[in-house]
Amino acid sequence: MSAEATNPATPGPVVPAVSRRRSLPRIDLRRLGRAALLGTASRGRLPDAIGHVVEAHRAHHPDADLEPLRRAYVLAESSHRGQMRKSGEPYITHPLAVTLILAELGAETTTLTASLLHDTVEDTEVTLDQVGEQFGAEVRFIVDGVTKLEKVDYGAAAEPETFRKMLVATGNDVRVMSIKLADRLHNMRTLGVMRPEKQARIAKVTRDVLIPLAERLGVQALKTELEDLVFAILHPEEYEHTRELIAGNASQADDPLAEFADAMRTVLRDADIPAEVLIRPRHFVSVHRVSRKRGRLRGCDFGRLLVLVNEDADCYGVLGELHTCMTPVVSEFKDFIAVPKFNLYQSLHTAVAREDGQVAEVLIRTHQMHKVAEAGVVALGNPYVASPEDQPRDAAPADEARVDERVDPTRPGWLSRLLDWQEAAPDPDTFWSTLREDLAQDREITVFRPDGGTLGLPDGATCVDAAYAQYGEDAHACMGARVNGRLATLSTVLRDGDTVQLLMGQDPASEPSREWLEHAHTPAARIAIQRWLATHPAPAETDRADDSAGDEALAGTPSEPSGADAQAPDAVAPAVPGAPASRPAAAITVVDRPDASVRLAGCCTPVPPDEVTGFAVRGGVVTVHRAECAAVARMADAGRAAVDVSWGDTTGCRVTLVAESFGRPHLLADLTEAMALEGAEIVSATVEPPTQQRVRHTYTVQLPDAAHLPTLMRAMRNVPGVYDVDRARHHAPTA
Repeated sequence: MSAEATNPATPGPVVPAVSRRRSLPRIDLRRLGRAALLGTASRGRLPDAIGHVVEAHRAHHPDADLEPLRRAYVLAESSHRGQMRKSGEPYITHPLAVTLILAELGAETTTLTASLLHDTVEDTEVTLDQVGEQFGAEVRFIVDGVTKLEKVDYGAAAEPETFRKMLVATGNDVRVMSIKLADRLHNMRTLGVMRPEKQARIAKVTRDVLIPLAERLGVQALKTELEDLVFAILHPEEYEHTRELIAGNASQADDPLAEFADAMRTVLRDADIPAEVLIRPRHFVSVHRVSRKRGRLRGCDFGRLLVLVNEDADCYGVLGELHTCMTPVVSEFKDFIAVPKFNLYQSLHTAVAREDGQVAEVLIRTHQMHKVAEAGVVALGNPYVASPEDQPRDAAPADEARVDERVDPTRPGWLSRLLDWQEAAPDPDTFWSTLREDLAQDREITVFRPDGGTLGLPDGATCVDAAYAQYGEDAHACMGARVNGRLATLSTVLRDGDTVQLLMGQDPASEPSREWLEHAHTPAARIAIQRWLATHPAPAETDRADDSAGDEALAGTPSEPSGADAQAPDAVAPAVPGAPASRPAAAITVVDRPDASVRLAGCCTPVPPDEVTGFAVRGGVVTVHRAECAAVARMADAGRAAVDVSWGDTTGCRVTLVAESFGRPHLLADLTEAMALEGAEIVSATVEPPTQQRVRHTYTVQLPDAAHLPTLMRAMRNVPGVYDVDRARHHAPTA
């Protein structure tokens, strides 16, 4: 995997190294290479070349069995013997360096064994079967996961398909990606003599794919150094400026961070809280970001203070003491212990200020939290199965079937989503571009389902994304949602902690809307919608004239008049919402003037047996309103005299109903059919253009009996997609 890596001694940009224990200096890879060639180990004795790896490994796992490491090194050294890196060094220096990086982060023995062998299958005659026979199924699986696909077989698609292969393997065992990240870090460290255009290409892939993956897996130690190396290659002028800023600050006589640290040690010592206070310098990219945000930098901007304690409760004890004895900057407080980040990160963040305006950022965490913050999943080994050190000594070795079936249902939500959508993206270019876009979304939210389950979604996700995350392609039938108990459109952006109830239709012919693409942020949702639209092209208008009048009305497109948008032949009321509807004279009686012309108000559409009130208007016409209509109060306040009216013997009525629905195909046809089955004669109807997938229908209907109105409204509400039906309550002008 590193055949193109170059001489580590080649002059290049100076970048800060990953934080190491003071007892372990930077390793001389040239010397390791010579030891690999000259220091052949006798059977049963550890080779001298892996002494530093063993020392680092023992610091984290003092009881680890080192025999697999010895055998892995012997196989790697013998198989790579004679191969050289482009810098002229023995090739074995690369797997040794990758393994040392992982050992310093606390990786367990199986990871280190696979790391030593990670290039053997790709670059030598060693086969996967041989690796499996000698080291077991787990090591074989990891080595296979990090082995590149051949360009001879895949051509230009080799790189994206290799990453797809690694990600699928990572879904079963995160140690695959741990080795890939360490491999890329060593290659980036030794990239100095590559052609500039090749350096830039590798740096861009590292920036777009590897660094986001390191962030999501919580491996901050690798992520920060990779960021600095990429920064130096892609932005050399800004990198040099940042280097000068850091060097200038280091030359200053006074160090405000050291003064803050001394003050904090005093506060915590007086409070009897055992804690270690350290100054944590910012890496180059972090300093660059702060300088762009704040302009002129001060001493405290070049680092942060790290407070390490033993117990979780001590973290909050430290926070209380610092906020009591120093001046806190309340807006800077974040609690990632109570609510950890999606990448396992836990810590308290705060900031304290002093009188001269200097502000120091403070991180408070336990030693275990710090280990996970630095090494992420590397420090945890394989969280899906017990590591070899944790298994009973008499346990049988893992067999091939067991490894192939090793899938953890609790793996990170982002990884599960990635594995789901990559299956639907067979095109390498689509996969590659979508992967970069997905990894650019660096914050995750959690929303709750009504059944108590949760959905992990990227920040900015909408109800459309939630639907496809929960139901997959069955989400095509989603009609709407309730967010925190209230109706919401599918375009609603979700927030962390929201409760989302997705409203699903029962129509097997349900289909997604093209508008959903505007509101879909997750690759799974976009790919599912695009795939459906690609296989269901929109038919020509002439082909759909007979059966899609309802669809056209819902979409707000014109069509020939139909029962949905034209008045019936005997209609006497206009189709404009709010216009008063005339009634047969026998429907209602004016007590003092039985022959008076009567008009029922369209603003409240009274029907028997509603309590009603009348008002005389121009032309001698009496307009009748429901007693609770807002127009009644307005006219009474204006001094208009009420007219006593009552219902006549006629049981039939005409009423205006307003239905609110989610847009879906054939909804109008289903709704009018339900109304016809209840004996309602549609006098007029209007359907407003959809707004964010919500549609408003207004119907004026003639009923043979007013007592049928509740049944009619109930039947309309039962139509899939309709979420509310009510009497018209708009306010028509009252003459």
